Amino acid sequence: MTSIFATKRPTEHAVRLGLRENRLQFALLVVVNIAVGGLVGLERTTVPLIGTDVFGLTSDLAVFAFIIAFGLSKALTNLAAGALTAHFRRRQLLLTGWLIGVPVPFALAYAPSWGWIVAANVLLGLNQGLTWSMTVNMKIDLVGPSRRGLATGLNEAAGYTAVGVTALLTGYLATGHGLRPVPELLGVVFVATGLALSLVVRDTAAHVALELARHALPTGEKTGLKAVFVHTSWRDRSLRGASQAGLVNNLNDGLTWGVFSLLFTDHGLGLAAVGLIKGLYPVLWGIGHIPAGHLADRVGRKPLVVTGMLVQAAGFLLALALLDAPLLAGVLSAVALGLGTALVYPALIASVSDHTHPAWRANALGTYRFWRDIGYAAGALVAGILADTLGLNATVVAAAVLTAASGLLAARWITDRTEP
Repeated sequence: MTSIFATKRPTEHAVRLGLRENRLQFALLVVVNIAVGGLVGLERTTVPLIGTDVFGLTSDLAVFAFIIAFGLSKALTNLAAGALTAHFRRRQLLLTGWLIGVPVPFALAYAPSWGWIVAANVLLGLNQGLTWSMTVNMKIDLVGPSRRGLATGLNEAAGYTAVGVTALLTGYLATGHGLRPVPELLGVVFVATGLALSLVVRDTAAHVALELARHALPTGEKTGLKAVFVHTSWRDRSLRGASQAGLVNNLNDGLTWGVFSLLFTDHGLGLAAVGLIKGLYPVLWGIGHIPAGHLADRVGRKPLVVTGMLVQAAGFLLALALLDAPLLAGVLSAVALGLGTALVYPALIASVSDHTHPAWRANALGTYRFWRDIGYAAGALVAGILADTLGLNATVVAAAVLTAASGLLAARWITDRTEP
């Protein structure tokens, strides 16, 4: 298969792999991912309430339609992004993602109907699929195999801390200025920042070529998207375990994204308090990625994945057990969900990278991120159906059971491996 990486094969002296050796470019990519996370964080607190309070939606499934649109769009873009890296440089795809995201904050702020919000989330999914995928791939390209856990931890920490801080900030802005347009226009800053820095950062094609030169591809090994998709989704036991855990992890996020805003407002909390709960979850998730990524390099990926899934299951049960004190319930649940997700996220990405060859790693990561982000849509769909039929409390219980089961599957399927 023709690849852009075949056109440039540098010597070992021209390009070096490692976090310290590439710290400037790595730092720029961290800031880019802060902007990526900030853009999606705009929706965490206000958009479900825009659906019910501004557009008068009465069906929970209709409200959660924006999350379904986002999840499907992002998942498919993740999958395509891996294949596109064989024909386009990572930086080109990163810039394309930002250009697609330009209309999003304006559509959220001024949409005349709920359909416009759903359409904006299709664009947001395209934006996130390209920009977040490329920042992950470019960081992994830069650091090489020995520091993947830390690299992915730093990347996800930047993005999800920005998600949480933005969710918290939009909650407070909505308290003083209403649900629209002020909170959503904060996204203009993120788009402008991300686009400007993406023009500055250098592409990592040379780093990929160097790693390819160090790791010969086994004879007959297929690197095309179809073959890698099947291998990552099912044939490889560890990659299968990582893919299902990623899906359920983001199913949780998609479910809480829609359900928690409605659950806690139904129990008397205001926008600021809901913003605190919705912001605390991804902030802890984000900050926790750094020590979790470092720990994944030290003790292995599997222990963190299994423990993190079980902690998340406990977080859902806390939300219901303490619901008579809704703020306490929300805060403690957010803490458990955030810390549990922090353990899981960088360990899963690092595990997928461990079990793949550099020649097809981008496709494998794209496949994993496809299944992971399908979880957003699955979570919103399951939440909408269960909430409409059985109520919000039953939806939270179902999430706890599914998450615990996923953790047990991860314990059975995932194995640790330090070299691709």
